Amino acid sequence: MIFVNLPVADRDRADAFYAALGFRRNDQFSDERCVSYSVEENIAVMLLTRERFADFVTGEVGDPAQATSVLNCLSAGSREEVDRLVATAIAAGGKPWLPAQDHGVMYGASFTDPDGNVWEVMWMDPSVVQG
Repeated sequence: MIFVNLPVADRDRADAFYAALGFRRNDQFSDERCVSYSVEENIAVMLLTRERFADFVTGEVGDPAQATSVLNCLSAGSREEVDRLVATAIAAGGKPWLPAQDHGVMYGASFTDPDGNVWEVMWMDPSVVQG
């Protein structure tokens, strides 16, 4: 499994944003300082208040709105799914990040969540993946 842990300034705002993306909330791992979402069977996103995030790191908690330190990328089943997720994210309070990139057999677009955490969404032609 992969657990993506992200610092957030406002837990409730982050909760509403990720719910709007259609991810499944996991109340078992959520409390007043953290909310957990299942993106897929083996991918979980943990949205931790900045104070709670600090419990897990040494040094200062970075501010994703000021500097990009990680790119999270999700695969999509089609170009339309890429565009749909990015549009949903922007409608829910996210921001566009880089312009969409079309490389024929690969298509991607991106957004940031309300805290500035970057998410890319990519589709790749299955015939290329299979070789």
